[in-house]
Amino acid sequence: MTTYFISRHLGAKVWAAQTGFKIDKQVSHFEPRDTQSGDRILGTLPVHLAAIVCARGGLYYHLSLNIPPDLRGKELSVEEMLACDARLEQYEIKVVTPK
Repeated sequence: MTTYFISRHLGAKVWAAQTGFKIDKQVSHFEPRDTQSGDRILGTLPVHLAAIVCARGGLYYHLSLNIPPDLRGKELSVEEMLACDARLEQYEIKVVTPK
């Protein structure tokens, strides 16, 4: 089992190191098809890529923040992330075919 943290943002990488998760690999790009059963994927992935992670038996933890409009699109520091209630929330995502 490998724990990945996916982000290209320095503040998020520093924050992740403080979460208590043992992170094996920090990467700025992740190929979901490389997921092995039991891998933990932490970060912010588009929903269709997170669905691939889950379908392959990985666990997806989304980096969620409550970002006010004045901070959107900006590089956040660890302190700003904490002020925005940064947290990792586990999601199970699957593709559903329309009826």
